[in-house]
Amino acid sequence: MAETLTFQKVLDHLLDSKKDIPRGHLQLYSDLDPKSLRLFSDVWSSVKPDRKLLLLDQLVAYLDEDTIANFESIGNVLLDDADGEVRARAIQLLAESNDPKLVGKLTNILLTDTLPAPRIEATHLLGEFIVLGELEELKEELQRKAEDALLAVIRNDNEDATLRKFALEAVGYSSRPDIATTVIESAFKRADPTWVASALRAMGRSHDDHWNDDVVSMLLDDDPRIRFAAVEAAGELSIESAGPILLQMLEEEEEDDDVVAAAIWSLSQVGGDDARIYLVNLIEKTEDEDVVEFLEDALVNLDFLQELNKFDLLSLDDLDDEDKDESEEADEKE
Repeated sequence: MAETLTFQKVLDHLLDSKKDIPRGHLQLYSDLDPKSLRLFSDVWSSVKPDRKLLLLDQLVAYLDEDTIANFESIGNVLLDDADGEVRARAIQLLAESNDPKLVGKLTNILLTDTLPAPRIEATHLLGEFIVLGELEELKEELQRKAEDALLAVIRNDNEDATLRKFALEAVGYSSRPDIATTVIESAFKRADPTWVASALRAMGRSHDDHWNDDVVSMLLDDDPRIRFAAVEAAGELSIESAGPILLQMLEEEEEDDDVVAAAIWSLSQVGGDDARIYLVNLIEKTEDEDVVEFLEDALVNLDFLQELNKFDLLSLDDLDDEDKDESEEADEKE
C-alpha cells in the first residue's frame, strides 16, 4: 500500500538539497491552510538559498501549466524575504491575484527596494492592477496610487533605465490622458530604440486607436527591436491597415524569428480573409510540429476574435433597434 504523502513529508524533502523536487510535490504547496503555511514559514529559514530558488522557479512554471494551482499564500509570506531573488519570485507567484492590499505592498517594493529584480516584477504586477482599475474592479484611488508610483520611476533620470522602461510599459494600460500626452509621447520621440520599443508596447496596451498611425509607421523600421514592438502593438490595437504590411513582412521572409512569430500572432488579432488564407496555406506547407501547433493556435484565435466581433456588431444592432422602438413609442404617445 502506497504511503500517504503529507505536507510535512514534502517539507522534509525540501530540506534535503541532495534530492530533486518531484513534480508531484508541487501541488501540495497550493492553497495552504493557516497551519500548513506556518509549517512552511518555520522550515523556510533552514532551506539553502539555491534550493529556495529551485522550488520557487518550479512553482512559477507550475502556475503556467495548472490553472487551478494557487500559491498566493506563499507569495504573500515571501514578499518580505531577505533575499531579493526570493522577493522577485514571490511577486511572480502573485501574478493572478486581484487582492487590492497588494497595491500598497507593490508600490512600496517599487519605490524602496534596494534590488532591481523585485522592483521589475513589481512593475509588471502593478500594470495588471491598473487593468483591474480600468475594468472598474479596483478602487480609483488604488489605481491612481499604482500609476503615480510607476510615473515617479519613469520620470526619475537617476533610476535604472531598464526599470524605467518596464514602468512605462506597465503604465500604458492606463487611460489617463496625461500619461499618453507626456510619458508615452516623450519616450516615442527619443533617439534610443529601446525607449521607442517600450513606448510602442505602452501604445499597444492602451487599446487607444490614437496611436494607430505611430504604430504603423514603425512596422518596417530597420531596428528589429522596434519592428517587434510595433508588430505586437498592431495586433493588440487590431489595426486593420497593418494587415497588408504584416503579410508583406512574412512573404518577404523577415529575418528575425521573434518578429516573424509576433507578426503571425498579430495577423490573427487583426483578422481578415487574407490573413486566414495565409495562415491556412502556411500550415499546409509547414512540417515542424511545434510551428504547426503555433499556427493552428493563431488560426483559432483569428476565428474566435472574428466571431466575437460579429457578436458585438449584432449587439449594437439590437441596441439600435431598441432605441428606434422606444423613439417610435414616444412619437405615438405624443
